[in-house]
Amino acid sequence: MRRNFLTTLILTVITAAAFGQEKPMPLYPKVVPNSKPTPATYAETITDTFWITNVSIPTLTAYLPEKGTANGTAVVICPGGSYAGLASEHEGFTVAKAFNKIGVAAFVLKYRLPTDLIMVDKTIGPLQDAQRAIQMVRQGAAKWGINPNRVGIMGFSAGGHLASTTGTHFDKVVIENKDNTSVRPDFMMLIYPVITFGEKGHAGTRENLLGKTPTPEQLDLYSNEKQVTANTPPTFILHAEDDDTVPIENALIMYDALVKNKVKAEMHIFPEGGHGFGMFNPKSKGLWFEWLKTWMGDNGWLSK
Repeated sequence: MRRNFLTTLILTVITAAAFGQEKPMPLYPKVVPNSKPTPATYAETITDTFWITNVSIPTLTAYLPEKGTANGTAVVICPGGSYAGLASEHEGFTVAKAFNKIGVAAFVLKYRLPTDLIMVDKTIGPLQDAQRAIQMVRQGAAKWGINPNRVGIMGFSAGGHLASTTGTHFDKVVIENKDNTSVRPDFMMLIYPVITFGEKGHAGTRENLLGKTPTPEQLDLYSNEKQVTANTPPTFILHAEDDDTVPIENALIMYDALVKNKVKAEMHIFPEGGHGFGMFNPKSKGLWFEWLKTWMGDNGWLSK
């Protein structure tokens, strides 16, 4: 366990040096909930492209806008990776810096990847970390100059599944919450997200979270289009029509569920772009982050 901790510490220092972000903060100062003793062979790894696997010590890394530019809004960012890894550069750090340029504080979440090796119940492990991230940002709002009523969540691919789970399962709090801090995001941004675990879902994401033989009840519970209510946060959705990894139907059924429940939603669809393009779609000159910026401004989240 000590070796794993030292490995994680070294990797986070390397990441910080490369990107100049704030020091990563452990999500849980003491014991990580829902955890088993970590096997010696389960050591966190990080590649030169900042693809992270085997996360046992989840962290939150703050990117804060320059003084005088902050508007009080914050976003927790969940990188994707099929619940098998975290694409922490192009779906994490790069996006955080873009938010800083428009006055938004960004927090990149390094969440645990579901596995029976280190978790008692792997189906709730990522959600625990996402709820804790929202809780942590709200509890530290004064320190970071954040309005606790303007804390959103963003997710890419499987990170979009985690973000949409956070935005639809907030009534069931799966972390310790003595102060009853709200874990409901104030808005969601879902970028080529996995939404459903039905026919049009992504098999790898589903299997990594629920295992090879999930029950019908589990499939319904984590098909997040089925969990939308009138209290689901306002949502921005982006997808590419030709995505052959996570079908466009994931975005369409989520948008349909939001509209049926009268939740404010905006959706943009690229005709081409595939999957996993991050900030820049190589098949289009359109900059989706500019569309996102407009959406945030229209909803009042960029005003000081």
